[in-house]
Amino acid sequence: MTSKATSSEINELEAQIGSLMVKLNELRKASMGSEVSNYSFNTFDGEVTLLDLFADKDKLLVIHNMGQGCRFCTLWADGFNGLLQHLESAMSVVLVSKDTPEIQRRFANSRGWRFRLASHGGGDYIREQTVMEGADNMPGAVVYERDGDQIYRKSGSVFGPGDIYCAMWSLLGLAGLGEEEWTPQYRYWQRPEKLDDGGANLLD
Repeated sequence: MTSKATSSEINELEAQIGSLMVKLNELRKASMGSEVSNYSFNTFDGEVTLLDLFADKDKLLVIHNMGQGCRFCTLWADGFNGLLQHLESAMSVVLVSKDTPEIQRRFANSRGWRFRLASHGGGDYIREQTVMEGADNMPGAVVYERDGDQIYRKSGSVFGPGDIYCAMWSLLGLAGLGEEEWTPQYRYWQRPEKLDDGGANLLD
């Protein structure tokens, strides 16, 4: 296949993906949602409910993070962190995981995350609101809407390598790279062979 033919096919596929995304979002908008319980969570400041997490908004984006032990979840959250002020102009946003509030806060600080955080502790919330049936610690996101004291699950989606929620996969794809060639890491700094400060008391 010639370079021109390949480019034409790529452009056609990109247009099809764009059209499908429009259709997907229209279907999500039309969804009535299903009523859910007012679940409880632990936070650094004490116990809160799902209704509390809405704050002053009627829509709530809950990011399901597997916790500090997942490099992929860290990658997604790093990306969302840059969009946070834009997202919060439209809806409330909270990142939840099984980690304790103390661990959540310590890890968030190490990443520079500005999310509101809540711990489901592996309890009822994540078992019943999982983004993948049968998997109670799967990364993804759920959007809820409230009507008074009633809460409705509007839509949800699972996260995974190559998904539409992390720009990294599309940018790697432009270079012909994918999950087989690249795995996210917590840090990319490599220790120099020689340290100008002498190297005493170096932890990492």
